[in-house]
Amino acid sequence: MICSIVPPYLLRRLAAQDEPRLRAVAVAAKESLLHIKELQAVRSAPAPAARPAARQARPGGPHRTIYDAQGVEQLPGKLVRKEGAAATGDVAADEAYEGLGSTYSLYADVFGRDSIDGAGLPLDATVHYGRLYDNAFWDGQQMVFGDGDGEVFQRFTKSLSVIGHELAHGVTQFTAGLAYRNQAGALNESMSDVFGVLVEQYFKKQSASEANWLIGEGLFTNHVQGVALRSMKAPGTAYDDDVLGKDPQPDSMDTYVRTSADNGGVHINSGIPNKAFYVVASELGGNAWEAPGQIWYGTLTSGTLPPACTFGKFARTTLATAEELFGAGSAEHDAVRKAWDTVKVRV
Repeated sequence: MICSIVPPYLLRRLAAQDEPRLRAVAVAAKESLLHIKELQAVRSAPAPAARPAARQARPGGPHRTIYDAQGVEQLPGKLVRKEGAAATGDVAADEAYEGLGSTYSLYADVFGRDSIDGAGLPLDATVHYGRLYDNAFWDGQQMVFGDGDGEVFQRFTKSLSVIGHELAHGVTQFTAGLAYRNQAGALNESMSDVFGVLVEQYFKKQSASEANWLIGEGLFTNHVQGVALRSMKAPGTAYDDDVLGKDPQPDSMDTYVRTSADNGGVHINSGIPNKAFYVVASELGGNAWEAPGQIWYGTLTSGTLPPACTFGKFARTTLATAEELFGAGSAEHDAVRKAWDTVKVRV
């Protein structure tokens, strides 16, 4: 399963541009769309079976390896940094290394999970992938980062939430195995957004009220009227730009988007469960990686989510997890119920 951070609908908008200053961007967007499609066709094998939800033995630390593709689309590329080695001086390589470490730390420190698969999976990443490559993705085995086109997107290692987001696809792959289509796919994307912001908040030691709840802050250049790819706090408000259009994410089932594009709207409709998580964190206050994160992580690793999970099934499982962890009628249980009511998902 290939999961990329930039939604296809944004790449299609860029691919359609014919202004002189955007011609190189349009070409880059077309190539990115074609490349993701080709990768998905090649890597169509089922994801590994879900693993038990039991807590692992004490994590032993990350095992990171960073490669440099040197502007071509071949993986993994030239080895430039191994675990424990000094910084390379290449900003993208060093950002990738640190981002992998920050992601590992969240799962290890907060959830007792040893890497992405729970069994110490080495964390590999390739930077400088392709030329003007407008994306970052998890390919089922490793992280891959483009440098952006310089006109719309900057380098994709610049955002810690993006690194956390993409690696979280790996966690979902090794746990619930949510299908990447329709509501299950939107939940897959949402889980990555949730853990992407938690990686960033845990690294910065930000409370729920201090955090900005943005996915991909800093990716856009100053030519773009927007702050990030998505906002969990206010889906549909991350950007409003002449080139990119307006952020299309809904924030409740009232505006759920029914579409066959983007695997049934996985990047668009993820705004609904994203908002639900934000409401839980906002209601409870404090650190979102604590009670809210434990509820969502417990749900993801519960072993009860079907691959074709719906929003309703996921919501009911979060309620059951909150009750198991904190008790019926607890503030945590009530916050979860209020969150799903807010986004109008029936439980």
